[in-house]
Amino acid sequence: MSHEAEIRQFIVSAFAPDIPTDQLPDDLDLLDSGIVNSLGLLRLIAWVGERYGIPVEEQNISPVQFSSVAAIAGFVQDTHSLV
Repeated sequence: MSHEAEIRQFIVSAFAPDIPTDQLPDDLDLLDSGIVNSLGLLRLIAWVGERYGIPVEEQNISPVQFSSVAAIAGFVQDTHSLV
């Protein structure tokens, strides 16, 4: 499963169970659309850190990096390429 698919599946199950997984666009702004709020953002960051083994407390994280499925997948890929 690709990072995008896995991230999309988590977001739908945790924050938007009424949206079919295949209907959540990779470029949809999760914060502006209201799917994820500020507390949800913290939960999402924690999940990404745990799932992908990224020590998020050591990262310089910006909400922009978690604004969409594509942005999160890019963050994961960029962080892994630094290791």
